[in-house]
Amino acid sequence: MSDFQVHSFDPLRDRAAPRLLRGRALDGRELLLAVERPTLVVAIKPECDGCRPFVNGELAALAAVEVVVASAVASDEWRVAKQSVWVSPELLEALCITAPPFYVLIDATSARVIAEGAVFSPEQVAAEIRPFVTA
Repeated sequence: MSDFQVHSFDPLRDRAAPRLLRGRALDGRELLLAVERPTLVVAIKPECDGCRPFVNGELAALAAVEVVVASAVASDEWRVAKQSVWVSPELLEALCITAPPFYVLIDATSARVIAEGAVFSPEQVAAEIRPFVTA
């Protein structure tokens, strides 16, 4: 067994984040979330192997943060998803996410992005954001 640990190498691009997240559920309902605690936005896209664990898996490793799974477009593959998928190209644009799968961690106090990176698995993302949510 290898000791290799997958992780992203994206340097933080310091920027503001919205205090109110907006999107639509796949059934068209409006979704709103006030950022009141560390909030992880995971940007996904259709037909993405790395995205599937965030849509259909357990996210227990991410219990320390609020999790929003978001896409710029809707996909029928998520209609029976375990997690709610937000459709919000505006949210991804506001967070400067241009190439899913990608995550950003928003600090509720400063309303700034404090961590970001490529998405491989919930456990990988949890390990990368742990220093920012346990401080």
